[in-house]
Amino acid sequence: MKAKLLAAALLFALPVVAMAADKVVHLQFDQVVAEAVKSGKLDGTVKFYLAGKEPAGKITIVNDNATTNRKTNAFGKKDQETCDWVLQSALISLQDDAKKAGANAVVDIVSNYNDVVYSDPQNYECHVGFLMSGVQLKAKLAKVD
Repeated sequence: MKAKLLAAALLFALPVVAMAADKVVHLQFDQVVAEAVKSGKLDGTVKFYLAGKEPAGKITIVNDNATTNRKTNAFGKKDQETCDWVLQSALISLQDDAKKAGANAVVDIVSNYNDVVYSDPQNYECHVGFLMSGVQLKAKLAKVD
């Protein structure tokens, strides 16, 4: 009987523990992109621009509603490490979408976690929890000449 009570107490406490660590962090975007290109995770053929930064040249939008929602294991990891990892995953997804659409740039990138927009020309938003970290992005796929 004691074991069942203990198990029940732990089961009810787990969501509280998991939610207690939830926080929002804003981290440098360009640094993560550069590291992903350097490591070969991004091939460099698609360029990434946060809202507020525009590429030089003529911009033709080929898809004005590109989105990605990525999560990764955050347990026991530093915020910067887990957030950079999940952003790289989101960027790989956007790179693949851009290539399929014939685009060479992803522009007007904003964080869009749970449909709440965070726009900053230098930083992205990452949500860090006890077990998971997540990045949700909204952007436009474009051809830049």
